[in-house]
Amino acid sequence: MRSFKKAATPYFIWALLFIVISLLMVLYYAFTGESGNFSTENFVRFFAGSSLGTLWRSLKIAFFTTLICLVVGYPLAYAISRLEARYRTLAIMLIMVPMWMNFLLRTYAWVTILSKNGVINSFLRYIGAAELDLLYREGAVILGMVYNFLPFMVLPIFTVIDKMDEGLIEAAADLGCNKLMTFIKVIFPLSLPGVASGISMVFIPAISTFEITTLLGGNKTNLIGNVIEQQFTVTGDWHYGSAMSVVLMVFLLFSLIFTRGEDEMGTGSVTSTAEVDRE
Repeated sequence: MRSFKKAATPYFIWALLFIVISLLMVLYYAFTGESGNFSTENFVRFFAGSSLGTLWRSLKIAFFTTLICLVVGYPLAYAISRLEARYRTLAIMLIMVPMWMNFLLRTYAWVTILSKNGVINSFLRYIGAAELDLLYREGAVILGMVYNFLPFMVLPIFTVIDKMDEGLIEAAADLGCNKLMTFIKVIFPLSLPGVASGISMVFIPAISTFEITTLLGGNKTNLIGNVIEQQFTVTGDWHYGSAMSVVLMVFLLFSLIFTRGEDEMGTGSVTSTAEVDRE
């Protein structure tokens, strides 16, 4: 036990310096003014200004990004779990390989694809069709987010489905369920913990990211992450930037509570199914 504590000491030091102290600094700047006195002026300014609209836009884009990732990722994860072992490993590798590349490089690739002189418009000019204005729009931002965050939806769902007890599926078939009813009554409820993990792993970075919106949205699509980043690096108003960060952290906390509830609901479904199986 003592050796374990010694081995964990570097982690505790790292967490203290870069998590606890950093969080306390954000809270200090958020609840103080320029003079260092306690103040809620930064929060009043946020809820009374245009930044509140930026937050709602960020929530909307993060919601659609998460929804698209779920709609695309769940069938993909389910299909991969049904493959033979050798093809399953290859499919997972194809999903994970792009994640080994730098995040910014992957996003820059979409700039090349969507720009006026990019791959898509070059092809349209070649076939004599009209060019499309694809870059620096909300659609381009959502596309970039889906591309970057889709693996975070697929992998947790795949892991849960892959480890699912096949005996439960066979029992459902023996009791007269067809494939659709087996999916609705057994597979989907048992996969809810993976769905909840995937939603949290996509929604949280989607609402707070600023690199993707900077590259694919330009100045036309500013999200809350961009505004916070500008307060620290351009404007230099750390108090206002910290207040916005605290508001964003509250929304992220609520999303974690929501996905935790979904996880518990999935666990309850597992328990209920297991009890029915025992009976």
